Amino acid sequence: MSKILIIEDESAIRRVLTRIIQEENAAFEIEEAEDGDEGLKMIEKADYDLVLCDIKMPKMDGMEVLEKAQQIKPEIPFLMISGHGDLDTAVETMRKGAFDYISKPPDLNRLLNAVRNALDKKKLVVENIRLKKKVDKKYEMIGESDAILQIKSIIEKVAPTEARVLITGENGTGKELVAHWIHQKSERRKGPMVEVNCAAIPSELIESELFGHIKGSFTGANKDRAGKFEAANGGTIFLDEVGDMSHSAQAKVLRALQENKVSRVGSDKDIKIDVRVLAATNKDLKKEIEEGRFREDLYHRLAVILIKVPSLNDRVEDIPLLIRYFAEKIASEHGNSPKLFDDNAVKLLQKYNWTGNIRELRNVIERLLILGQKEISEEDVKLFASK
Repeated sequence: MSKILIIEDESAIRRVLTRIIQEENAAFEIEEAEDGDEGLKMIEKADYDLVLCDIKMPKMDGMEVLEKAQQIKPEIPFLMISGHGDLDTAVETMRKGAFDYISKPPDLNRLLNAVRNALDKKKLVVENIRLKKKVDKKYEMIGESDAILQIKSIIEKVAPTEARVLITGENGTGKELVAHWIHQKSERRKGPMVEVNCAAIPSELIESELFGHIKGSFTGANKDRAGKFEAANGGTIFLDEVGDMSHSAQAKVLRALQENKVSRVGSDKDIKIDVRVLAATNKDLKKEIEEGRFREDLYHRLAVILIKVPSLNDRVEDIPLLIRYFAEKIASEHGNSPKLFDDNAVKLLQKYNWTGNIRELRNVIERLLILGQKEISEEDVKLFASK
């Protein structure tokens, strides 16, 4: 059932609007406010699917209500109503975020179409929020160990800033999860999160991948192409396995960080960028610097904040939570009900040496769910989780 608020200082018009809308659908729940100040207070306290708001009102006019409501609950669509139906007013209301503009006296079909469309938009917004939360769940950090709680605490502090973060840890520990959490809790979360695996790209192509190229700059460059830094403009770029980057690419990344601009391969034209850089590596970059494989000046640019992700062997107390999480997630992906792991099975898994960390544990859980009994036992672990 949709909930609609009508903000209008003339009671007769409020009654007419209420009657028209309820004749369209009697199930609509309609509330009224006689001025902008009262309407804004109601918006703060309740969740509405649509607001119809007059523009010319005492105390607070409709434009001010719209602007303040956009700051509090930007997902609510507004239909602005005015007796002065000029084009400039209509354009101004739309520029400030209104869904539509209706002139007085309202045309019945025009009003009802606008109401239907606005309610449809609200449903889409709600669905997008639900889907975003579903996507976010993909990057959950599971665990209550001291090490994980400390990382979560650091993320809460650093995410709202623009500080660059270097994430270190063994393969399979979840460094990319930390990067995604930082992005999603940052002011840049509405912008793109662009991931680059520096180890997976051939050294001769890494510069083109990061900074783009112009047509003819090298064999196979058949057209101009934007790089990952440009694609991440307004958001975050995550340089995974940054320790595998070539010296030439390191120099260009350093310049991008120093000057906030890049140039495509084969071009001398600078392109301004607004990008937050997060990086990760499983290498000891201090050692790489000593041996001449990594630039010290780039290291200090990247490592404003250091986050070390612990190995699974250093947080075995989280294994029961991770088993439950993966059992439910994998069962859902396969369309099955999750299996239970008995206490002895869990204890045995806690004793293993997890050289592949979280990634290895997930694979073992999936294997046990497929091959194990209805309830995973210690015997199942011994049979199918061979180490």
